[in-house]
Amino acid sequence: MMKLNNVRFAYRVNGKGFSVTTAESVGNKRIFLDVKEANETFNASVRAKSEIEIAKLSAEFEYEFKETDRIFLNGYQSWTESYEQNIHGKLRGLELIPPPITEKFDLDAYGDYDFLKYSRRRGNMHGWSYGYIKHSDGTFDFIGSLNENAGFTIIRVNTDKNKITVEKDCSGYNFTGNYSGLSLYIGSGTEDDVFDGYFAWQGIAPVGEKHIFGYTSWYRHYQDINEKCILNDLEGIKNCGYKADIFQIDDGYQTAVGDWLSIDMAKFPNGIKPVSDSIKDEGMTAGLWLAPFVCEEKSEMFRDHPDWLLTDDSGEFVKAGCNWSGSYAIDIYNEDFREYLREVFRTVTDDWGFSLLKLDFLYAACIIPRPDKTRGMIMADGMKLLRECAGAAKILGCGVPLASAFGTVDYCRIGADVTPEWKGKTYMQLLHRERPSTESSLINSVFRRQLNGRAFVNDPDVFMLRATSTSMNSAQRRCLAEVNALCGGVLFTSDDMGEYGDEQNELLNDMLALRGAKVLAAELSGNKIILSVEIDGRTVIRTYAR
Repeated sequence: MMKLNNVRFAYRVNGKGFSVTTAESVGNKRIFLDVKEANETFNASVRAKSEIEIAKLSAEFEYEFKETDRIFLNGYQSWTESYEQNIHGKLRGLELIPPPITEKFDLDAYGDYDFLKYSRRRGNMHGWSYGYIKHSDGTFDFIGSLNENAGFTIIRVNTDKNKITVEKDCSGYNFTGNYSGLSLYIGSGTEDDVFDGYFAWQGIAPVGEKHIFGYTSWYRHYQDINEKCILNDLEGIKNCGYKADIFQIDDGYQTAVGDWLSIDMAKFPNGIKPVSDSIKDEGMTAGLWLAPFVCEEKSEMFRDHPDWLLTDDSGEFVKAGCNWSGSYAIDIYNEDFREYLREVFRTVTDDWGFSLLKLDFLYAACIIPRPDKTRGMIMADGMKLLRECAGAAKILGCGVPLASAFGTVDYCRIGADVTPEWKGKTYMQLLHRERPSTESSLINSVFRRQLNGRAFVNDPDVFMLRATSTSMNSAQRRCLAEVNALCGGVLFTSDDMGEYGDEQNELLNDMLALRGAKVLAAELSGNKIILSVEIDGRTVIRTYAR
């Protein structure tokens, strides 16, 4: 198990730096660093008697890695590639991408590349919020943060030096009084033991939501949606022979990202409410996509409310990526914006009748910290705002640092966007860890499966059974469908199910039959995903080619 070496705390007062390194509680006339180890928990908190600025807070543990160990370290947000690696693994940042490309397309905005250095040495890896070491006998050593609302937690491993370092993302945070700092659950046992323990320590009860089955428009039409094609797909799922729970309209109904109350009347000449009514008339929940913490450059929001946009230290607007006509982050603390968002949610839910909201690109809220708020604090405030605005509507979170969504959203994406190609386009395979990729999405579904039913209901993104408009072969389509059913609770497609033939209906039947199964263990072996699955009281091994 992990043995504490030391705690490092550095801070500044009036620009002058101070630091302490200790394995015990220590204090001086300015601060008191309180270090506590107890059964399954570790805490390193700070009390400041006058205002200080934190430079660093970390704890280093000794840990003896074995050659057969597998290491999982959770990626920064929903889309970030996250899977078990051997002890010689490493993470690829943006070092292979020419800087002009990164700058032109703002690739660093999607993940942690701007504020965390990626090691190029094997055995030096990092993750966020939680991680584990899985041993060859199937037991786990687990470490996870219990207070991400105080600041995100970085977990680093150095397997050559048998070292685990846990660091709070709180550099630059100014405060007086108490700061909870590092608060960790450190557990050992079976997979269920450690994950149940982790969420029990957070006070998050198991999720009561059932699996849901339905449709989302994105992966068939993308932004090219209109009233006719949406109603056509609604007719297809109505007549497919399977009861659908959700029918969700994705991006493309609005005139611009950010202008959520401005419906594109060329696409929806009768507005969006009649479509919502048609969905509900068929006994389905009507869902709608929004990206509440971003706007695009061609939007009225960008033009008319520049004061709502997030700015950096130089006063420049903060880019959130390269989507649409340019994606910009919004200052979630701007009171006028918050009032606008409340009106958007009220209109969408009360006037238009949508009761499931897919809320996307949420990471944008916390791209940069403030002197009085860490990234984790900002994201927690953002999620609280969304929960209050949504009221009784269900939330499907996406593009969000996962721990900020624990116990807050009803459903949550746990992987990247799928694509009609297995690996995505060739040039995309060289890009960031958040890139669209069916293979990456599939692996994330497998190795974040333990969150399903504990933190929220997992959304592994859509399955595609159609044989057209995709380069995936039948085996790949089956793999995607079955892994989604085994590892997630949200089963969405963008297919026109009215066009399904015998092959698609057989695949769909097989997929839906797996919803009650449980994955007992998973591993990557070469180009294969191997799952041990309990089905109707029997344990079977399922092998899928990556």
